[in-house]
Amino acid sequence: MEYQFTMEQYERSADYIRQHTRHQPAVGLVLGSGLSGLAEQIAQIDVMDYGEIPSFPVSTVAGHAGRLVIGELAGITVCAMQGRFHYYEGYAMQQVTLPIRVMQRLGINTLILTNAAGGINPGFAVGDIMLIEDAINFIGMAGVNPLRGPNLDEFGPRFPAVNRTYTRRLRVLTSAVAKAQGIALHHGVYAALSGPNFESPAEIRMLRTLGVDAVGMSTVPEALVAHHAGMDVLALSTITNVAVAELDATGEPSHEEVVDAGKIIVPKLTHLLLGVLARLANNGSTIRENPL
Repeated sequence: MEYQFTMEQYERSADYIRQHTRHQPAVGLVLGSGLSGLAEQIAQIDVMDYGEIPSFPVSTVAGHAGRLVIGELAGITVCAMQGRFHYYEGYAMQQVTLPIRVMQRLGINTLILTNAAGGINPGFAVGDIMLIEDAINFIGMAGVNPLRGPNLDEFGPRFPAVNRTYTRRLRVLTSAVAKAQGIALHHGVYAALSGPNFESPAEIRMLRTLGVDAVGMSTVPEALVAHHAGMDVLALSTITNVAVAELDATGEPSHEEVVDAGKIIVPKLTHLLLGVLARLANNGSTIRENPL
């Protein structure tokens, strides 16, 4: 089924959230597989189940709690998604990205995306964190693009440029925080595939040849919609499994492995994100680098 949400539907969702929170969030957080625990540190929380919010889908994946949590974290007000929606769950791309546009209608100008990803770069190991500098949107290249359909000019232009999707100011800030904390932070290219199957060895070898460093099943559609709507975007991948490039390798990736590895990575990622949020609180999260 093709979904084309109207501006009235986005506003209705945003109005519901406004009516059920005391806060005015400045930063949006999307927490990927195994990473929902960060939301437990948010103070003075207002919580909404996705099923309560008009037009919101319901998360169906293990490790995705399916709640919107709004409150104070590291000195700044955040709106955190405990779990996201995926194309492979059967949702249309406009459903997958609906919360991002709703965040924009709430006045949020900065979006931080996290995900669990497979390491393609041979130098990556489970437990590493990669800052996404650029991406290959295989799902979008195949025609499944969240911007497909009538353009809503209130968000952005019909034909957006995407060479500055991942905001340089936020990348520089995050690199500085990681260095100060002694966290090794990789920088690289993320590839978005539709899933739900993990990649074949031949696909892994192809991705490596194309210069991909990490691969997953999310993030890029959300980043694209946020950028189109004029939001600043920071995206981080946690390497929760190393991609299998050999046909007869004995090991194989699994979702359980991803969730378990995410639990190990959470303390390090949490420390990094809290540092980033604290810097944003001090610097002003609404100071945008390239306003539309």
